[in-house]
Amino acid sequence: MKIAIVCYPTFGGSGVVATELGIALANRGHEVHFITYRQPVRLELLGNRVHFHEVNVPEYPLFKYQPYELALSSKLVDTIKQYNIDVLHVHYAIPHAYAGYMAKKMLAEENIFIPMITTLHGTDITLVGSHPFYKPAVTFSINNSDVVTSVSESLKQQTLEIFDVKKEIAVVPNFIDKKKYHSSFTDCQRSLMAKDDEKIITHISNFRKVKRIPDVVKIFYKIQESISAKLIMVGEGPEKVKAEKLCRSLGIAEKVVFLGNSNEIDRILCFSDLFLLPSETESFGLAALEAMVNKVPVISSNTGGIPEVNKQGITGFLSEIGDIDDMALNALKILKNEETLDTFKTNAYNTALNFDILSVLPLYEDIYQKAYEQRFNKADY
Repeated sequence: MKIAIVCYPTFGGSGVVATELGIALANRGHEVHFITYRQPVRLELLGNRVHFHEVNVPEYPLFKYQPYELALSSKLVDTIKQYNIDVLHVHYAIPHAYAGYMAKKMLAEENIFIPMITTLHGTDITLVGSHPFYKPAVTFSINNSDVVTSVSESLKQQTLEIFDVKKEIAVVPNFIDKKKYHSSFTDCQRSLMAKDDEKIITHISNFRKVKRIPDVVKIFYKIQESISAKLIMVGEGPEKVKAEKLCRSLGIAEKVVFLGNSNEIDRILCFSDLFLLPSETESFGLAALEAMVNKVPVISSNTGGIPEVNKQGITGFLSEIGDIDDMALNALKILKNEETLDTFKTNAYNTALNFDILSVLPLYEDIYQKAYEQRFNKADY
């Protein structure tokens, strides 16, 4: 099957999931075409089955904001026609589903009927989509998709509460590929990051407010008061400078390492003992899942889709949003005893295997096949 995938090419969860999905589909014999404004960060290799088509947006002084949706719609039309694409899978409702719908309408004028699957990832619903300026467009885009999926049951319920949705929403969870984690790194080089007696705490995100970055620092501050520890902060974003200032004001700057964005997440997680995710909300918690498959237990907030991934008292602990005292206390429960830590690490890994891509990929393939078979139901156009 020839599948076009539209996503953001950034380090964010939706872009990572879309890229990993496309690569896995190609490995199963499908032809995959990524269509976005830059090659996705996780898309390292192109080949006979994996293609990338860049969306160029010409700049015109007439426009205060350049019309990316228009450029994307046109690129979709051209790519679908040129490569005889069978199905279109867009990740993120705005602007991708909106642009996808316009492409569908343009193609229908030429008697080309392309089914569109829209996957909802989180902030496209809870943040952007719920804004009064965008809500009508998001509602329209969802209801005019052929198939709608969400990455968690929590996000599905939020979508139904916020929008007047007429479409069924199928829950297809995010995933990891366990094959990528079979081999441990022989050059893990833990000693470069911490002393032998120091526990390594890690946080990975886009450093937006929703991630509650100051909470990460404050939780670590309380942890290091009781045990020897280092904090590794991975990512870039608007809250990074504030976090660096907070570390200095608390007197722990020498115990915190800011690495910026990285393509070597697994190498970082291979020497981590604990992962912190105190977010305001998470539609799924992909960062937690990637930590767990690397045998890193998780301390997180009890919000959104996180409890569907991080199991209380098994893979880590859940606390109320902003309860840094409880999060720090739970962290120490895990870290202070080596036997307890080993148990949580094993549980985290075993639970993560439930989200292996080999379990999730057939769900998408079945959705694609059914959508493709129903593509000539012109009443939907």
